[in-house]
Amino acid sequence: MRLDAVIADAVERLSPITDTARLDAEILLCKTIDMPRSYLFAHPEDELDALSRDRFETLLMRRLQGEPMSYITGTREFWSHELLVSPATLVPRPETELLVELALREIPRTAAWEVLDLGTGSGAIAISIAAERPLCSITATDASADALAIARQNVRQADLANVTCLSGNWTEPVADKQFTIIVSNPPYVREDDEALNDLRFEPLSALASGKDGLNDIRILATLCMPLLTNDGWLMMEHGADQKDAVAAVLEEAGWREITCHNDLAGLPRVTAARRNGK
Repeated sequence: MRLDAVIADAVERLSPITDTARLDAEILLCKTIDMPRSYLFAHPEDELDALSRDRFETLLMRRLQGEPMSYITGTREFWSHELLVSPATLVPRPETELLVELALREIPRTAAWEVLDLGTGSGAIAISIAAERPLCSITATDASADALAIARQNVRQADLANVTCLSGNWTEPVADKQFTIIVSNPPYVREDDEALNDLRFEPLSALASGKDGLNDIRILATLCMPLLTNDGWLMMEHGADQKDAVAAVLEEAGWREITCHNDLAGLPRVTAARRNGK
């Protein structure tokens, strides 16, 4: 079967479940034959042998069942980094880049600050900040040993000497340290949210957080303050409908300068607060 015919058939089958059917089909075929996408455009008439056809069908079925492309390919791009991902980690989302952007906005280029990334997962946030601010020391924690193993691989792959990955629940591994900025993309989905059905391939522990989705945000609001310098920042991603609730949690915990920032879609996505502010 010709490569262009394989792609056309896959696009037809994928179209009902994704808006990126052609891209998905081409990426899966490239993974199957271990060639770049340019090869598909240059050699559409090449025949796919039976063994390769079976391998492609296996990958295609995974995608048709709803598995994210990033888990099938094992990689995801974030802040210009090609990161390894696995079912032990969330797939890094474009909207999470706002958290990186806001942290970098506060960190001077020549600063040698201590920065903490809580619940690092694949290490996407820690690696992105570390690459942009090489004089800073970034500590990344995660309670999942499997996720932390992926994060450490990504740190090595990015060749960064200023990231340290520590195993433990939230702030436990760093109870004796102080930081100028703490960032986190914690679980914030309501445990009964139907959206979890669409996220069934991703780790539930990194998504759901109690009846209102705020359990972990409440924990961080309490745990992070003692770890920050007097004018230090806490920045957390949250759901688009949680702006007011997150602000209330932070205000009750004694945080100052509580400000919510919108993502590129104009949705409330990251709230920043200061230990001591105006």
